Amino acid sequence: MEPFIVGALRRGRSVEQFLGPVGSPERPGVRYTEVRTARTSYEVYVHAFEDVGHEGFVGLDVFPLFDQETEEEDFGQLLGTAEDPEDALVLAEKLTGAVRGRWVNQGVVQDEYRYFVRAGRPSGMSAGG
Repeated sequence: MEPFIVGALRRGRSVEQFLGPVGSPERPGVRYTEVRTARTSYEVYVHAFEDVGHEGFVGLDVFPLFDQETEEEDFGQLLGTAEDPEDALVLAEKLTGAVRGRWVNQGVVQDEYRYFVRAGRPSGMSAGG
């Protein structure tokens, strides 16, 4: 595990990873995973949004939810919890396909979305980039 990512979680900061496209060409979306600190555990979330951005508009947190019928709301869909940060990262990787070594601090995932847009929104993009 990357010490700075585990350290961020231990300090109560969230970490994220851009996972790439979801949906179809007719209804494109993007998703990312997040591990955040809870009171006595670490929670793994996935967020899915309609891909409505462009290079100058990358604020994933203001994009419409991809599936309006889910109970995801603004905070994402809870996938699971773990008692320590390393286990939470492993759980996120297992449940979402996230890749070790690609975790970033909270908010940086929007820069990764910008790179995705600049690359032409490659449909075959995986979490590994």
